[in-house]
Amino acid sequence: MVRILVVGTLLSALIFAYFFMRPVWVPMYQKVAGKQTVNDVIEAYQGPAQKRLEPYFQRAGVAYPPRSLTLLAIKDSDQLELWASDGDAKTYIRSYPILAASGIVGPKLHEGDQQVPEGIYQLEYLNPNSAFHLSMKLNYPNAFDLKYAAEEGRTEPGTNIFIHGKAVSIGCLAMGDEVIEELFVLTSLIGKDAVDVAIAPSDPRTTDIQALANNQPEWVSSLYSDLSIFFADYQRSE
Repeated sequence: MVRILVVGTLLSALIFAYFFMRPVWVPMYQKVAGKQTVNDVIEAYQGPAQKRLEPYFQRAGVAYPPRSLTLLAIKDSDQLELWASDGDAKTYIRSYPILAASGIVGPKLHEGDQQVPEGIYQLEYLNPNSAFHLSMKLNYPNAFDLKYAAEEGRTEPGTNIFIHGKAVSIGCLAMGDEVIEELFVLTSLIGKDAVDVAIAPSDPRTTDIQALANNQPEWVSSLYSDLSIFFADYQRSE
C-alpha cells in the first residue's frame, strides 16, 4: 500500500513538472539539445500544416496562404476563429477550441493576475523555442492598455502574453501543438504584421458585451465598444 502511494505521488509530481514546470526545464533541455530557428519550424511543419488547412481555405474560396489573417478569441466560449482576406473581403476559415486560458471575464490589469487580456492586438514575434512547443507573442500591453494603466497608477500591467501550444496556460491562449503549428506556419508565410488578434469576453456579434462592463473600470466600456465595432466586420454567411 505504501509503495503504491509512493509511486502515485512520484507519478503525480512528474506529470505536474512536465506540464507546469515547462518554463524551467525546457530551456535547460534546449541548452543541451540546441535551439531551432523559425526556418527549422517551417521545414518541419509546413507540409503537414498546409495539408490540414488547405481544405478549409478551398472550401472558403480563399487562396492559401492569404494576404492577411485575423484571429478572434472569445473567452467565455473558449473559441478562436480564423479569418482570412485576399483583399477587402474577410472570410471565415474555421474555429479552434482554446484548450486552456486562465482567469475570468474582464481585462488584464496586473502582472500575475492570471488574466487573459482583452483588446485588439498585433503580433510582436514568433518564438520557435517556446516552453509550450511554439508560440506567438502579442503586443500586450498595447497603447490602450498602457494609457489606462498610467492613469490608474498601475506600474506593472503585465507582459509576455502568447498564443502557444500544449494545453496549459496562465494568462495566455493554449491551443495545442497541431493548431499552433498551423498558425505559426501561416504567420511566417504572410508576415506577423499581416495578422490581427482580437480577444473579447463574449461574442459581441451575439451578445451585448457592454453589460459585462458593470463593476469594471469606466474605460472598459470604451474597450468593449471598440471590440464590438471590430467584431462587426466578421460576419459568417452560414
